[in-house]
Amino acid sequence: MKKRAVIIVIDSMGIGAMPDCEEFGDIKECNTLKNVCEYNNGLDVPVLEAMGLGNIQDFKGIKKTAAPIAQYGTLEEKSKGKDTTTGHWEIAGLVSEKPFATFPEGFPKELIDKFIEETGCGGVLANIPASGTAIIEKLNDEHHKTKYPIVYTSADSVFQIALDTDMIPLETLYKWCEIARRILDEGNYNVARVIARPYKVIDGKPTRISKDRRDYSMKPPKATLLDRVKNAGAKVIGIGKIEDIFSKAGITHAIHTGSNKEGLELTIKALDGTLELDKIKYSGINITDNEREIIFTNLVDTDMLFGHRNNAEGYGRAIEEIDDYLEKILPLIRENDLLVITADHGCDPTVPGTDHTREKVPVLYYSKNIEPKDLGIAKGFDTISDRISGWLF
Repeated sequence: MKKRAVIIVIDSMGIGAMPDCEEFGDIKECNTLKNVCEYNNGLDVPVLEAMGLGNIQDFKGIKKTAAPIAQYGTLEEKSKGKDTTTGHWEIAGLVSEKPFATFPEGFPKELIDKFIEETGCGGVLANIPASGTAIIEKLNDEHHKTKYPIVYTSADSVFQIALDTDMIPLETLYKWCEIARRILDEGNYNVARVIARPYKVIDGKPTRISKDRRDYSMKPPKATLLDRVKNAGAKVIGIGKIEDIFSKAGITHAIHTGSNKEGLELTIKALDGTLELDKIKYSGINITDNEREIIFTNLVDTDMLFGHRNNAEGYGRAIEEIDDYLEKILPLIRENDLLVITADHGCDPTVPGTDHTREKVPVLYYSKNIEPKDLGIAKGFDTISDRISGWLF
């Protein structure tokens, strides 16, 4: 009988500072979900509440339940990082013992010079750590005058390239990102992601176009659970930026999304069999095992639109929207399906700064006949891959 594992990552929904958070520039008060709940005077999330989310900690408005329908617990990260790539790789079983490189003073001159030379872009603007929305507003006029791309980083290991796609084609932005990825890899700079940040000026305001964002991650240095499932001839369906995070390794089908709403609706289609898989299958993929399947969804709005922008109200509304969709998703989880809901790091919108925060994450496991229980605190996001591997194999 067919077995499926469904992983939904609520991007950045951390639940408390890791013991080593100060080594990553974070304060012990960071707790994304708890502080978002406090800011909003509680959240209305009846499905997550029923699953036992409120039993993990005291989250304002998320009640504890004596009869949870899922298993619930807390995960502490083994990897040295607080970024999307590190978190997702560990969820899939790959622990990163060496942290990715960060560039608090901007990228070195030799790297930028090589990027300018190989792209032919003429020059770059910024080359500093910055908030993406702030830097494009600040440099938009100069960008239009010079036609130079805006290159910036953050506290995370990212090489970000922003430009107005009404002036420079989106395809050019993607090509420049591919060149940057190659230069970084060849130079052993150990940068986790190159991120394409397209924007347009809408009603006089530079506005990022989320649906056209692309991430160019380092290739995972070792095989993950996804590779194991793919190599068995089974489907691994990436929804959202999953294929970017894994640089397509271990993926058989992929589709990008422009919002959490779209990602959740596509997840529902993947579960009910209405997702047009032939249209999103990688070329050359031959599915020989129809008895196992992974559906892997990243919901990025919490992080990208609200965490990084210090918008605790919007963050809360996004979690409530996810809960609304979970009411539709849970009935689609069959007897031989395992649903996993978790996060990859924190991004507390209520603490100083706009960067990710080094936090523990929640984990919820649900299947039709699961024995509800408190899993306590476990070391390693990779306990998820172990659980799924046991489920599927």
